[in-house]
Amino acid sequence: MKKKTYNFEDRLVEFAGNTIFFCKTLPKDRTGFYYGDQIMRSSGSSALNYGEAQGTTTPKDFVHKMSTVLKELKETKVSLKILNKVEYGNEKDRNWLLKESEELAAISAKMILNKKVKNKNALGCQL
Repeated sequence: MKKKTYNFEDRLVEFAGNTIFFCKTLPKDRTGFYYGDQIMRSSGSSALNYGEAQGTTTPKDFVHKMSTVLKELKETKVSLKILNKVEYGNEKDRNWLLKESEELAAISAKMILNKKVKNKNALGCQL
């Protein structure tokens, strides 16, 4: 059996898309509109900012863009935790999105750390 590989960008896009599908199922009330809008914007922003990070020309700019990706993923996670607390939306979908936001945030944090270490080592070698 061929092992499925995941591209980080593809995972972010899938996450943002599944967030939209989830939001379409939220109740059409103040809470549903508010948190639905919030998690659609923050999950989509994480994917879009990753696209920008791929086009950076310096390690510092990459870290800055990836920090925005991480911030948006954390924002999405907290909103999902709030929805979890009040049992809003489909539980299975909500739990998947929450788990995925945590995994994507961990990957983003590791990418930032790796870039900082690599850049620090590169600068150390030049001195």
